[in-house]
Amino acid sequence: MKKNLLLLIIVLTSNLVRAQFIKEKSINVQIGYGLSTPYNSVDEIVDDGFFAQGELVLKIASWVEFRPYAGFILTNSNGKDLNNNSTNEKAESKAFLLGGKARVRAPIPWIAPYIEIGIGTSIGKFETLTTFDNVDKSGIIHHIPFSLGLELGKNNNVDLGLIYYLQPSVEQLSGAVAVGITFLIE
Repeated sequence: MKKNLLLLIIVLTSNLVRAQFIKEKSINVQIGYGLSTPYNSVDEIVDDGFFAQGELVLKIASWVEFRPYAGFILTNSNGKDLNNNSTNEKAESKAFLLGGKARVRAPIPWIAPYIEIGIGTSIGKFETLTTFDNVDKSGIIHHIPFSLGLELGKNNNVDLGLIYYLQPSVEQLSGAVAVGITFLIE
């Protein structure tokens, strides 16, 4: 009898424990100005394009969130460096992005700074051509996402951030200046 009562208590409370771990679920959608640059460049180049990403936001506490994501980045070279001089160097990305991040934020209404880090994979075509590197790779590579930004608004549902994807196997950094909006789903 005691074992049955203990089992019943464990089953009933395990559902409550799971519910307390994730405080809130929402979806974050971001679009932005995509950028890619090589790690080693003589001509200081930044290739530009388009970025879009969606995230499932799992709020653990008012100051920490887990964020699985899926997105894409498309950047192309225009044959010029930052000083508008012609160059043969380039860092192009055409990739689908998948992964997970953890966000630590200051739980402040109206303007909350944050920092994110995680691990992910990029699936696509990558080209890095500099004086030091000549990489032309298609397929799956790993990346390390890193972001800095601000959550704005009374409920912090507008996101303005600098998003970076460190891609060491193709000797380049991809990223974006992005704006996003968060929708509560629970």
